[in-house]
Order: sequence, then C-alpha cells, then structure tokens
Amino acid sequence: MSKLKIGVIISSTRPTRFGDVPAKWILEKANERPEIEAELIDLRDFDLPFFDEMASNAWMPSQNPEAVRWQNKISEFDGFIFVVAEYNRAITGALKNAIDQAYVNWNKKAFGAIGYGTVGAARAIENLRTIGVELQMVSTRSAVHIAGADFFAVHPLGQQNKPMSDIEPSIGNSTKEMLDQLIWWGQAAKDARENETVNAQAAE
Repeated sequence: MSKLKIGVIISSTRPTRFGDVPAKWILEKANERPEIEAELIDLRDFDLPFFDEMASNAWMPSQNPEAVRWQNKISEFDGFIFVVAEYNRAITGALKNAIDQAYVNWNKKAFGAIGYGTVGAARAIENLRTIGVELQMVSTRSAVHIAGADFFAVHPLGQQNKPMSDIEPSIGNSTKEMLDQLIWWGQAAKDARENETVNAQAAE
C-alpha cells in the first residue's frame, strides 16, 4: 500500500507569522507515521491574485497561470493538515483566497488541523470545517489546539520562546488522534477515488 501524500499548509503569509513553528513540528510528527509522506506547502510560494476568475474551476478552467500552478499542487495530495491562525474568529484571508482558487482539486479528500492562539484557533477551525463541507472534503473529528498557557509558552508574545517539545504533554494525545483519523479517512477517500476512476474507465 502506497503512503498517503499529505500537504501541511501554513495559513498565514504575514512576515511576522508564528505558523512556521507549529508547521515544522506537525510535519515532523506526520512523517514519523509510516502511512504518511508529508510535505510543507507555504502560501508565500504562490503569488495568487485575489480571486478574479470568471467562475470556479468546478465550472470552467482557471485562466491565471499561478492559480493553475496552485491547483496542480493541491492535486498532488491525498489529504491535508492546515496550520490555522485565527483572525477575528475565522481563517485568514490568505487561506480563504487560496481555498477559493480551487475546487475540484480539494474534492473527496481528508483534512486535519492544528491551530494556535488564545483559544487554539477553535473558531477558525470550525470555520474551516464548514468550508470543507462545500469542498466535499471530510474533516477529522480531532484537531490540535495550542491555547492559553501553552500558546504563550511557545509564542514570542509570551517571551518564553520554549520549543514545541515542551508542550507535547498537553497536545500529544490530540495530535495522535488527529493523525490516526487523518490516516483512516485519507485512505478511505483515496481508495474510493481510485475505485471511482476504475469504474469510470470500465464504463467507457
């Protein structure tokens, strides 16, 4: 059985973002699992315009070359882990725009999330799950929330700058559960997509 290709998407593009820290940590944790081959996806590496296509690529091909490059990148993966910053109780504008630049490329894939902030980006992750429904994606039940004292221990705002390993006793169980569920749903969705392709080819 081939490994699941999982993209770890950093949702913030701010120069002073904190997202690199949890992204590198969850990337390492994901790649420790024998079922997963994880890769970091940085929105900074894609010069996406604010969505200006005539329609979603569910209805017609996108015209912007960078949008097409982004869509092709998303298509490489079986599932995703979103590294979620919370802006005003929702996901970042950069992530929402990136999501909106694709549709069919997200379909029938699984995702989990790791969020950070005073409430662990809980509201933003729920926002993301709602968007996932429209994208025909399946979300893991569990997510990783870096909140409260844990957040201020590892974030520069707390002036402690501790390594992520220091808060693993708090978030280790939820990380394991999220990855377990991502593997299960990711594999189930991958099998279903492959069966759908085989059945479609047989019907031709």
